[in-house]
Amino acid sequence: MRLGGILNRTFRRNDQNSVDPLFASTIFFSGLAFGSFLNVCIYRLPLGLSVVTPRSACPGCKRLIAFYDNVPVLSWLLLRGRCRHCKTSISPRYLFVELLTGALFLGCYEYAGLTLATLKYCVFGFFLLGLIFTDAETKLLPDKLTLPGLALGVLFSLLVPVHDLASQFLPGMLNLPFSADLSARMLSLLDSLLGAALGASFIYGAGAVYLRWRGAEGMGFGDVKLMAMVGAFLGIKLTIFTIFTASLAGSLFGLTTVLVVWIKRTHRFARRLANLQAARRRGWQSAQMVYRHYQMPFGVFLGSMALLALFVGNQFLRWYGRFWW
Repeated sequence: MRLGGILNRTFRRNDQNSVDPLFASTIFFSGLAFGSFLNVCIYRLPLGLSVVTPRSACPGCKRLIAFYDNVPVLSWLLLRGRCRHCKTSISPRYLFVELLTGALFLGCYEYAGLTLATLKYCVFGFFLLGLIFTDAETKLLPDKLTLPGLALGVLFSLLVPVHDLASQFLPGMLNLPFSADLSARMLSLLDSLLGAALGASFIYGAGAVYLRWRGAEGMGFGDVKLMAMVGAFLGIKLTIFTIFTASLAGSLFGLTTVLVVWIKRTHRFARRLANLQAARRRGWQSAQMVYRHYQMPFGVFLGSMALLALFVGNQFLRWYGRFWW
């Protein structure tokens, strides 16, 4: 009996589930609420503050925010992004994170139906969004997001299958002394652990190589822990997909940044220098200097590509595999 059949029966998922409007609405509004809590985490965790107490307060006047001013999305729109009392501006990030979390939860439900897989994907997406926005704002990836995410990713592998390399190759080499059900769960757990180990070790190794080559830290341990979490949720294949696409996206972003800075600096130097060639040369040197000292939030690209892998990674790999098999 093939392991794929065992896994499908063990972790049965009805992909033909129709979207129920009531459930869809409930999941969407739950996402808005979780997005509101995520905003608290994004603001407080890098500062080492508790996400439970005290209650949310205006950063300007320090007055506690009333419950009726803390309704996801609606309060921000009604107050036009300002504190009711002192009119201090409230970042649009709060609105965007709430809407994005709601949309992500709804997308997970439409993708997997009313199943444990949806719960797994929503949890994964919650942690990823928190890490993406925290890294974008502070260049930090808090342990209080990555480590619980890693633990939950491993735990979910026992409940929702990680169809990956171990489940395809190891059954032929290992004769596990378990029932079919337990063997499937153990292989799914192994896929999760291998994915976590691969993701963490690759980022750690890349960081070590960069440190030796450039004499500066390229990636911190936050990125290592983030990829361990991603590997635990996605398994080996999609972890490789995430690393490859994130590296490509990061490289394109870096090159675009250099190009934009070069053009702007060239125009600036052209006003001072009569020689356009000299202005271009000075602009290029300036752009290189800016890029060399720019700390890229690589966690943004890793997290974004992990979300992409969650929804379309397997489809892309199947499409790509047609050219090789």
